[in-house]
Amino acid sequence: MLAQPCTHSLASGMGGIRTAGDLVARMQVTRGMRLKEAKAYVAGKLGVSADDLSDPTVMGDVRRELGLARQMTPESTFPTEANGIEAKFNIARVLDLPINCVQRFAERVPSLGAVWNQQGGVT
Repeated sequence: MLAQPCTHSLASGMGGIRTAGDLVARMQVTRGMRLKEAKAYVAGKLGVSADDLSDPTVMGDVRRELGLARQMTPESTFPTEANGIEAKFNIARVLDLPINCVQRFAERVPSLGAVWNQQGGVT
């Protein structure tokens, strides 16, 4: 019953989408990983050190390169970068993780689902 608030608290403490807190929290919730294990997994998949996961400068570059979305503010938007469902597809691919909205989207748009499966999408 306290899993979500606790995970959210830890993810927020890591900086959420500014860094990698959202990705680490996703691994904790979906795979039941402990914090240290989730950080190691995400760091390995992203090709950075565990310390870099909470560095906004490093993670901003990594998120941009991998299309994992970044925090947007009114002063700085990134119209050519992945956001929304596109970013979720990229997160699912990079972390080898099934994400419900990605699976449902791929099912409802058959042409996209075929491309997703050809590119090694997680189902």
